Amino acid sequence: MRKRVYIETTIVSYLTAKPSRDLIRMAHQEITREWWEGQRARHDLCVSQFVLDEAGDGDAEAAEERIKALEGLPLLAVTDEVRELAKALVKQGLLPKTAATDALHLALVIVHEVDILLTWNCRHLANAVMLRDAGRLVRMKGYEMPIVCTPEELMGDEG
Repeated sequence: MRKRVYIETTIVSYLTAKPSRDLIRMAHQEITREWWEGQRARHDLCVSQFVLDEAGDGDAEAAEERIKALEGLPLLAVTDEVRELAKALVKQGLLPKTAATDALHLALVIVHEVDILLTWNCRHLANAVMLRDAGRLVRMKGYEMPIVCTPEELMGDEG
């Protein structure tokens, strides 16, 4: 069964970046490219205006590559419900105020019932402790938590 997958900004950043000299980052870039080329067609991808805004920041040439990679992907609507849930995630201390956009990414996926949030942001999003605690709040508010993972985790037995 096809899953809806939200492509968070770090995915397209790793996908289009020049190869890093840092071994870990280079590995993440390669895994991202492998997933993008071999697995993305198995899923229904989506993004948000936040992803487009973040992808459009920085070096103009790099931003153009990121935006081009995201071209044609459907956008999730930023509703009052999304904003309220994101505020609650920050207010409860699950994400710091400095990670307000990360809270919005997560809230978008939750409210729109997207199956998977794909990210390399392991500090604020693909973070087991935060997800456990956020899951409690999310369920208390009547929602379900999505899967939040990296491309490496999403490849599983599919590849």
